[in-house]
Amino acid sequence: MKRLSLLFLIVAQPAFAASGPFFSLSNTNFIVMIAFLLFVGLVIYAKVPSTLGKMLDKRSGHIRSDLEEARRLREEAQSVLASYERKSREVQAQADQIVAAAKRDAEAAAEKAKADLKVSIERRLKAADEQIASAEVKALREVKDRAASVAIAAAGDVLSKQLSAADRAAMIDSSISEVEARMN
Repeated sequence: MKRLSLLFLIVAQPAFAASGPFFSLSNTNFIVMIAFLLFVGLVIYAKVPSTLGKMLDKRSGHIRSDLEEARRLREEAQSVLASYERKSREVQAQADQIVAAAKRDAEAAAEKAKADLKVSIERRLKAADEQIASAEVKALREVKDRAASVAIAAAGDVLSKQLSAADRAAMIDSSISEVEARMN
């Protein structure tokens, strides 16, 4: 009991701090209490608690509808996600098929390129053999022409040393007449 009276004494300290009697207009604590009671009365008269209740009910209704909308949107998002995942799997399967087809095409192209390269090499080897044969024929012809020109030069040199000027002039004249006869 002693403790309870001590508690009331501590709680009532501000009321005893004012000067004069408690129920007088000069006591500030009394004025504050009257103002508070008037304020509470005015709030109740203006039906603020019921207005606050209506506002809170309206707000809870909005929150409830927002939650239902969020739930509906979540379900819709899950169905869209499932649709996209299904489409993603289908696209991945198509991509795998395209990659496999591309590999097959690349292998076929590589085999065709090998075959084309083999044919091209054979053709080039054949062309090289023909060029070598042609070069051999040309070289033989050049050797024969060179041998003939050397033989003619040697014969001309031998003849020029053995023939006199009159014999040479006669040979030139006979050669000219022979060329004239062949040209006509």
